[in-house]
Amino acid sequence: MKLTEYPNRIPEIYGTFIFAGLLVYFLVMYGIGQVNVAELRLLNLIVMGAGIYFALKQYRRTHHGELNYFRALVLGVTTAFIGTSTFVLFLFIFMQFQKNFLHSVLAGEALSPYMNTYIATFAVWIEGIFSGFIMTFVLINYLRTDKV
Repeated sequence: MKLTEYPNRIPEIYGTFIFAGLLVYFLVMYGIGQVNVAELRLLNLIVMGAGIYFALKQYRRTHHGELNYFRALVLGVTTAFIGTSTFVLFLFIFMQFQKNFLHSVLAGEALSPYMNTYIATFAVWIEGIFSGFIMTFVLINYLRTDKV
């Protein structure tokens, strides 16, 4: 059985794909020096949306074409939660080793005197979870789901 065909592990599998996409995007932006541009965070929605979309499609494939609205909502939010939480864990560890990274990102921001690694990663975590919730809500209204 292929990795993506496990019907009971869809959130974990596609959450890991979301993490991998966010990690690659972060490393590319860090490598080219564009990690300070806050507007580029909107492109995280593409990674998040793709991961949630493919998780919902995989659920439908492995469950005989059935996709209940509330089950889809739970599946999408869980997938986003796993992907975001894993990325935030990476970001926290990264900030522990790169002490100047947080200061370079927050340079010129109004709240920079009050920010530390914990608050910054918590903010990224909350932003990712809400982004995942909104993307899930949009996608399940776009996809055909079963009536409840």
